[in-house]
Amino acid sequence: MQSLLDAVMSLGRGLELPEVLRGIVEAAVTLTDAEYGALGIVGDGQKLQEFLPVGMSDQIAAQIGQSPCGRGILGELIRHPEPLRLTDLSSHPRSFGFPPHHPPMRTFLGVPVRVREEVFGNLYLTEKRGGVSFDADDEAVLTTLSIAAGVAIDNARMYEESRRREQRLEALGEITRSLLSGTDADTVLHLIAERAMEVAGADRAVILLPTPPPRTSSLSGAPAESATGERLTVTVAHGRDSDRVRGLSVPAQASLAGLAARTGTPVHSADVRTDPRAHPFGDGAEDGLGPVVAVPLQIDTGALGALRLGRPVDRPPFDDTEIALVSGFADQAAIALELARRRAESEELAVLHDRDRIARDLHDLAIQRLFATGMTLQSTTRTIADRPEAAERVSRAVDDLDTTIRIIRSTIFDLRTADGTGRSGLRHRMAETARTAAQALGFRPTVQIDGPVDTTVPDELAEHVLAVAAEAVSNASRHARASRIAIVLSADDAVTLTVTDNGIGIPADVAGTSGAETPAGDGGRPERRGAGLVNMRKRAQLCGGTFAIERPEDGGTRITWRAPLHD
Repeated sequence: MQSLLDAVMSLGRGLELPEVLRGIVEAAVTLTDAEYGALGIVGDGQKLQEFLPVGMSDQIAAQIGQSPCGRGILGELIRHPEPLRLTDLSSHPRSFGFPPHHPPMRTFLGVPVRVREEVFGNLYLTEKRGGVSFDADDEAVLTTLSIAAGVAIDNARMYEESRRREQRLEALGEITRSLLSGTDADTVLHLIAERAMEVAGADRAVILLPTPPPRTSSLSGAPAESATGERLTVTVAHGRDSDRVRGLSVPAQASLAGLAARTGTPVHSADVRTDPRAHPFGDGAEDGLGPVVAVPLQIDTGALGALRLGRPVDRPPFDDTEIALVSGFADQAAIALELARRRAESEELAVLHDRDRIARDLHDLAIQRLFATGMTLQSTTRTIADRPEAAERVSRAVDDLDTTIRIIRSTIFDLRTADGTGRSGLRHRMAETARTAAQALGFRPTVQIDGPVDTTVPDELAEHVLAVAAEAVSNASRHARASRIAIVLSADDAVTLTVTDNGIGIPADVAGTSGAETPAGDGGRPERRGAGLVNMRKRAQLCGGTFAIERPEDGGTRITWRAPLHD
């Protein structure tokens, strides 16, 4: 009885749960004079979630291999949580025998361990020393020890939960400070993954977002693209093999992360290797991982992605308390993403306001002054009509001013172009077309754009314009041997695209037509050069416009494509 009292007092001093559990088994073995003891922790599905043996060497445990899962005699105690004392294990009808390398065991004593009327697990003892069987006194001692063990386990659990809550509050406070200080979203997400992994006792934490990322209307606040797109990609990874998993993706419709994002509720698995819902990362990135939990990242427009944590195979699955903790970090991650989006919108709006102010100042001040200067010079030409050379110079200056005014107006249209969808306008895309062509040409075509092409040219018509420009530049690149290409795009009551090169030109019988099969020219042009021209003509017809090819007097080729902006 003194030994039992000492054991109970010893258990009460422990606060770390693993230390308490091992102390329970060691006390049971000592009090009953057993050679082997173990504590089996019951998990979901009435199976053993953990198995803590005492008295067996590490070498023998390694030879035996996988721990018991709760069948046979051990399962009998799970199904019927009452004390069980056997003189010979092999004589029990539920005995399945032992795996290879297992030491022989004959006598057996088992009792359940309850924590607040809940069966936490079972204490198992085998092989009472001296070759005798466990008696009623041993059962009474072990039963009393199991009651004290339940209290000690409950205390250790409460201590562990309070410590986790404290860690969670500290971590969330750190994350909140980062959010409020304006730290960029990527840094905050890395911090969230790191802290979630620490608090939940995981080995890896990843944040998965849709691929491609959802596009939103930054000015109108339109809903994001569906978060249940085709795949979710690891954007942030921390912990075990983080470099290997970063950038990997899983199907949004067939994975734990995708299921969490679609349903908006946490999803967990005891073993990612065998769960058909899991869809583990490939290329051995999940080697050694077992328990996994995925919680959704949600914003006001719906689920956006998922926070996914994993543990090694020899660790227990995530319990409800841990899942609740992880969900709190997922909420913080969603806030970080939403704040980043809002900041980007605010910055974009500020830029647009600034661009509008610059455009207004250019229009109201610069253009008006240039226009007034041009009018003054034009009036001056009448006073110097008797001096042709001076009149010509003034006329050229007026032409230069007109060109400058057109450039400034084009800049004003560019500054005021913003559809708020994050898409590039026609002006920008036309410049991109010229930049792309420069790689094949060896020089960059000049681009001149007049009028509000971004605001007046519909998207469908803009696609035709870009396709024609690309085809015309491609023809000049492949066939014309041009060293200079000029692209001019304008918009008033119609959109007009002119592409002029200084190449070898086209045959005279083709100029003025819409393209057809043509014979080879002197410059070695191919016999069939009309496919691109036919496509350009068809696009003009589809848009109700016109298409023409000319040979300028100074050589080369000029293609003019025009389509009305209004019916």
